[in-house]
Amino acid sequence: MSTTPSPSPSIQTDTLTQVVGWRRHLHAHPELSFHERETADFIHATLESIGELELSRPAGNSVVARLITGRPGPVLAMRADMDALPITEETKLPFASTNPGVMHACGHDGHTAILLGAVRELVARRDALCGEVRFLFQHAEEVNPGGAEEMVQRGVMDGVTRVIGTHLWAQLECGKVGVPSGAVTAAPDTFWITIRGKGGHAAIPQQTVDPIAIGAQVVTNLQHLVARGVDPLDSAVVSITQFHAGTTHNVIPESAELNGTVRTLDAVVRTELAARMERVIRGVTEAHGAEYEFIYERGYRPVVNDAAVTAELTEIVAQVCGREALAPMRPVMVGEDFSAFQQKAPGTFVFVGAARPIDGAVHPHHHPKFDIDERALETGVRIFVAAAERWCARGAL
Repeated sequence: MSTTPSPSPSIQTDTLTQVVGWRRHLHAHPELSFHERETADFIHATLESIGELELSRPAGNSVVARLITGRPGPVLAMRADMDALPITEETKLPFASTNPGVMHACGHDGHTAILLGAVRELVARRDALCGEVRFLFQHAEEVNPGGAEEMVQRGVMDGVTRVIGTHLWAQLECGKVGVPSGAVTAAPDTFWITIRGKGGHAAIPQQTVDPIAIGAQVVTNLQHLVARGVDPLDSAVVSITQFHAGTTHNVIPESAELNGTVRTLDAVVRTELAARMERVIRGVTEAHGAEYEFIYERGYRPVVNDAAVTAELTEIVAQVCGREALAPMRPVMVGEDFSAFQQKAPGTFVFVGAARPIDGAVHPHHHPKFDIDERALETGVRIFVAAAERWCARGAL
């Protein structure tokens, strides 16, 4: 039987009202990665109130809801993350964070609300579905090693045939949807460098081995690795974001500490770049008589969208939102642990435009004035519902 998508799903008005309310509640009560206890309890209680679901708490503060139709068919997994960031909110929204120093500055409150809305709609449509729709509410996306890997290890992807996720995206106009093919997000690795020299009086520098001067050369030379060591057609970022040394104006310190991140899309580039970084650090420090310590920590895998699932989901989005809503989307060099789910089943990660100005500007993710256009929540719900209605349509086998 044909699996051509049916007309754009009509979402109940009260569902959309609930979705906005859920998002605002979550926004006002953010919790950091691995500490989302009240958030998880709220999700679990909301799912219980919807009913007709098999619920579990498989890992950390994650929640999984299974809509099991009892009819043979595929298992479609849908994922939303729930954690917030250590940022003091400056939006002045009426539902701004009530938790000092913690803020939903990345849209995860919206992701959770969208998935809860999809649950509500699909439970009401279960008689039209076959197989299973599995809803993954994930903890700790923002902090390595992330919650996705832990959930996968606990078996939440067992039997899944497709997995999809969405991200509200402030750099995309509301009403637009990006469905990238291939690489979507980067591997977000972290590094620490300690340079140990010889301290002394700042007025007698010839008697010292200055770790600050050496560190400055390390910073400069590391930038050449991307400019002259990576194919221009590949993508890589090396950013030094912290440089700590010294305590006063007239003392050259014993050591300097640097910290930063590396972002890559390709596995070979990722491995080679880490090795070349150490070669540069070793060469510069040895040339000046200093010693070094280099620690390199791998983060999440890159998110790579499956070609077949992406092609189908692109058509679903075109049908739900209109083909004119499809926006060309290049890879972004942020990290995302949705990639852990893609190791177990073919999957696609979609960006839903949610740009909303505050004080005359659209602020980027992880900014204290970040906010979303709440009209984007409906777009997210429609995409999830339409995907389930296509891939888990009763009689489609």
